Amino acid sequence: MSDEKLQKVLARAGLGSRREMERAIADGRITVNGKPASLGDRVDSDARITLDGRPIKLTTPDSVRGRVLIYNKPDNEICSRKDPEGRRSVFDSLPRTRGERWISVGRLDFTTSGLLLFTTDGELANKLMHPSSVIEREYLCRVMGQITEDRLQAMIDGVMLDDGVARFTDIVDGGGEGINHWFYVVIMEGRNREVRRLWESQGLQVNRLKRVRYGNTFLPPKLKAGQWMELPVDEVTKVYEMAGMAAPGKNKSVPRPDGKVHGKPARNRGRRNTRKA
Repeated sequence: MSDEKLQKVLARAGLGSRREMERAIADGRITVNGKPASLGDRVDSDARITLDGRPIKLTTPDSVRGRVLIYNKPDNEICSRKDPEGRRSVFDSLPRTRGERWISVGRLDFTTSGLLLFTTDGELANKLMHPSSVIEREYLCRVMGQITEDRLQAMIDGVMLDDGVARFTDIVDGGGEGINHWFYVVIMEGRNREVRRLWESQGLQVNRLKRVRYGNTFLPPKLKAGQWMELPVDEVTKVYEMAGMAAPGKNKSVPRPDGKVHGKPARNRGRRNTRKA
């Protein structure tokens, strides 16, 4: 391993995303060769690194294939690991790991449900989230209000929001009658509340929102809200390819994915059923 950015090496070791590792460095939790690390440090394969005093085993880019799983997030779960208000976290439902941790590929709002990807490879997570990867996100929306062709076209052409121009690359009618109507929409970014804000720019309100696809990964129909499923090796390879990365060698130290659904559906945890969206 040639010299690499410290946060990149830590992310690849499965300790968190690059952003999380940058915060850990800034907080003084990382040492390199016995000295406090600084943002901008580069390390090689001989570096002795600790996190909170615990030695970290370094990995080379081609040595370990990260694990990837799909989680069907119910409404009313947060995407942070901990919450001062004591709300349930998406991480509460995931399987335990040894010597690594699950990293969320992006986030969904508290009241948004659907597909969340998790991986133990921080570099993979970073690539999947980075705008340069140009990965589609597809959502199923239930929209309330007077919907016209002009308003739909405006969201395709692009709307100036407070953080820049945003647009849907595709809008497909999903049916419905009365004041509420369903649409499938595709967006190329993951800005905060971007789907909702685009509809709101046209005077329309989204009252149900569910992510159904991230790039080439779809939410399986059999995966109920609150359940997870680990992807098999061939599907993990496709996720790496989607991120523009070569899939590294298989990590033989982790459990072999069985392709089965795990976890209790959200309705069995005292939460309302989110079977449709």
